[in-house]
Amino acid sequence: MLYKPRTESIDLLILKSLAARMSLSAKDEQLYFALKKGYEGERLFDSWTEKLQCECLILNDLLLKQNNTLLQIDSLIIMSDVIYLFEVKNYEGDYYYESDKLYKLPKAEINNPLIQLNRSESLLRQFLQTIGFNLPIKANVVFVNPEFTLYQTPLNKPFILPTQINKHLKKLNLNSSNLNEKHRELADKIISRHIVDSPFKLLPTYQYEQLQKGITCGNCTSISVSINGKICICQECRYEESVETALIRNVKEFKQLFPDKRITTNAIQNWCKIIHSKKKIRRILSKNFKKVGVRQWTYYE
Repeated sequence: MLYKPRTESIDLLILKSLAARMSLSAKDEQLYFALKKGYEGERLFDSWTEKLQCECLILNDLLLKQNNTLLQIDSLIIMSDVIYLFEVKNYEGDYYYESDKLYKLPKAEINNPLIQLNRSESLLRQFLQTIGFNLPIKANVVFVNPEFTLYQTPLNKPFILPTQINKHLKKLNLNSSNLNEKHRELADKIISRHIVDSPFKLLPTYQYEQLQKGITCGNCTSISVSINGKICICQECRYEESVETALIRNVKEFKQLFPDKRITTNAIQNWCKIIHSKKKIRRILSKNFKKVGVRQWTYYE
């Protein structure tokens, strides 16, 4: 049972918006690609775990604090007698393992995910003790990309390769034990300690004037969107959505990028650019947001 769903991080959402509306530096573009690829890998793993038929509680995308140390968890599955901790990696290409080090061919050493896994497992065990629980933990690094190959894979390491994922989940499904209120209490306590506003801020600085104005595509994020009647059409991927849906999405993007700016009819007309009717914008804002103030002082929340 999915108990805590996964959502895109604020950093990823903002970088996605910035990538559509300005040229990112090579460093920021690399960060955006890494966050995007990581999220896609996690969502792929979610698509498998959400099909589990056994009694379990699935908690995704957790950020906890233990002894003033932050603990990031990709996926946690609570079962009757054990907690499964998964570190999800969306690596692509050919890798090999040698002397407790991980390399991408031909010989580029990358961070060994087992170091992160061991740290996470230790912190999680301490965290569980502080909230009054003592279930055993089984921790694994799961490689989700079907184009990933790991040569010289050691048999004694907690790696789950792409070809082993299905078998591993089938094994979990064999668990016939039932959960009780204690398990739900545990899940609720973990979620209550989840840190929503991550202190990790890796975003570039940007100004309103730097960003290209217009409506972004809800499918491919392209800024090449035009209006035909009540429909927005992307000129890149031909995705269609209603003007109202597109405007609401872009208002939320505006608020996310510029939380200190007020949402007004004029501000949204300038931001979306291609909707020329202030009356239409005002109607959509009034319908979907809370109206504050009157006449020229009106804004929306």
